[in-house]
Amino acid sequence: MIRTLAKSIREHKKTTLLTVVLSVCEAFFDIIIPLCMSNLIDFGIEDGSMAAVFRYGTALVIFAAFQLLSGMFAARFGAKASAGFSANLREDIYNNVQTFSFSNMDKFSTSSIITRLTTDITNIQNAYQMIIRIAVRAPLLIIFCLVVSFQISREISLVFLVMVPILALGLYLILRYAKPVIDRALRAYDKLNNIVQENLHGVRVVKSFNRQDHEIGKFSRTSEAIYQDYAKAERMIAFNSPLMQFCMYACMILISWFGAKAIVASGNNAALGLTAGGLTALFSYATQILYSLMALSMIFAMVTIAASSAERIGEILNEETDIKNPDHPVTRVENGDISYENVDFVYAAKAGKKVIDSASISIKSGETVGIIGATGSSKTSFVQLIPRLYDVSGGSVRVGGVDVRQYDLDTLRSEVAMVLQKNTLFSGTIKENLRWGNETATDEELEEACRLACADEFISAMPEGYDTHIEQGGTNVSGGQKQRLCIARALLKKPKILILDDSTSAVDTKTDKRIQAAFRQYIPETTKIIIAQRVASVQEADKIIVLDDGKIEAVGTSDELMRTSEIYRQVFESQKKGSTANE
Repeated sequence: MIRTLAKSIREHKKTTLLTVVLSVCEAFFDIIIPLCMSNLIDFGIEDGSMAAVFRYGTALVIFAAFQLLSGMFAARFGAKASAGFSANLREDIYNNVQTFSFSNMDKFSTSSIITRLTTDITNIQNAYQMIIRIAVRAPLLIIFCLVVSFQISREISLVFLVMVPILALGLYLILRYAKPVIDRALRAYDKLNNIVQENLHGVRVVKSFNRQDHEIGKFSRTSEAIYQDYAKAERMIAFNSPLMQFCMYACMILISWFGAKAIVASGNNAALGLTAGGLTALFSYATQILYSLMALSMIFAMVTIAASSAERIGEILNEETDIKNPDHPVTRVENGDISYENVDFVYAAKAGKKVIDSASISIKSGETVGIIGATGSSKTSFVQLIPRLYDVSGGSVRVGGVDVRQYDLDTLRSEVAMVLQKNTLFSGTIKENLRWGNETATDEELEEACRLACADEFISAMPEGYDTHIEQGGTNVSGGQKQRLCIARALLKKPKILILDDSTSAVDTKTDKRIQAAFRQYIPETTKIIIAQRVASVQEADKIIVLDDGKIEAVGTSDELMRTSEIYRQVFESQKKGSTANE
């Protein structure tokens, strides 16, 4: 996990190293200053020597100035390094997600990825900054303060050896019981983000069913669960402070008691025992040791939270796409020929039932092919194998005579345009959305694609035409308009294969026929695959594939299927009766 995360430090290694070096310098001056103060008291104030006071006082000012500067720059570089590290992590996660196949995306919910990109990375950033600063400085202070303290007074310094294990044991017990609670809270964050995402995407459904109170209740319960878990974890971690205060004051009392006795016994003579300056130094070192332990405890608390976040981030970074380019990929698609050869497909390797079962069919370049079948008959899964959104579990799918697994992915997908069942538009102008299909498309090409998709008629009626702003998700256009824009966007790729996955369901039958006619006239060499619920959308296709529970039940023209396919005949007659009744 550490090796995985460390790859994202990259250009911030130098800044990280500077932070560590400056933190070491800061710790060094923290150790020197009490010794300087001790000498100022013993050789200056106690001996009445103003020369010694001036000499040690000047040194004290210089050391304090260097300690201030090293601490200030360590904080600055630490903040820069941690912020840069988190930015790289965020970028690496996002870039890796972009490589995921559909099967990889099925492993992570959208809300979980968002939580990892926000809350989890913030936890990592805070922990990293504390590690490269305080986790370097605090152990050095503890070690060297103990060494110097034992040189001043071995007997009195034994107090530290009693208190340090007590504080360490208390810290271990606190963190041991706090971590599972923090893990649970982070999982609840995923659930909370999912609720917000669903509610915002489905806000029209929520309002139309008047379910606002229900959604508020769901959000409140999850938010309350997060609050309770974090409050419980904070209550556990809060025990660290009173434990720290107890150890600190116990040290002060014991050092004062034993130190006073030692000074009285020695007559404040360094040669015979402890001096007032030495006792002052011991107080300073005691404070530094215990505050360093407290700082370490806070680091451990932060690292405990960050460890859970790091594991979740590591899951994303270590996830490798299931679909990769072959060693020597084919970089040219000759034509739009498609053939399925005994194709089997399952979404999960351990799935007991095949989604596609022994499918075999050939489609010639330029043909228009309809796919029809009941809901759940695997129509969408069938076509998603063509651009390798998923890979077959058995058999092969060939495009242009070549197994799709032999193609360069960019080459294959640039020649296959797919209008998905769920149409998505992005915030921006109509032009910007259309140019997702072709970044370099001219205005004339945009207009031609929109004419083919029957989208030009409503675009021209808009006050700003092609410069009309589309809201996120296309909320300011109708379902039919959104579908036509998505079809136009796909056409701009000028693909060899065009797949429409129930992409005209929201347009009327007349417009649907106009779109089909435009395809036949203007893109005759493009292979067109049309998934539809309406028989009328595929009735004039060169061939129609009837799918039933993942199997090809029948193939033929509409007239042939009326004679040979019971499923097609039932769908045709039921829809014909429905249209007659509506008339």
